[in-house]
Amino acid sequence: MTQTASEGGGNSPAFIPLMCLLMIMGLVQVVRPQLIWRLNSRLQRGWVKNPEATEPTRKGYTMQRVVGVLFLAAATWMLVQGL
Repeated sequence: MTQTASEGGGNSPAFIPLMCLLMIMGLVQVVRPQLIWRLNSRLQRGWVKNPEATEPTRKGYTMQRVVGVLFLAAATWMLVQGL
């Protein structure tokens, strides 16, 4: 007999750890989006004249939090569907 993906046999062993890692990243985006900006500002050095000038405004951080909440909802749904 063959097993279908809907019976839970189609997930790779790395699915749950990967989803947990993505959920942690989404949680950081919701709780402290400034940490993500600091990491990215270091990557901009050398090709951006003033990386500090690229910091988002308060509204920008709010949008990052909203997107993070949506991402967490989607990741949670995918994790529940994959179990």
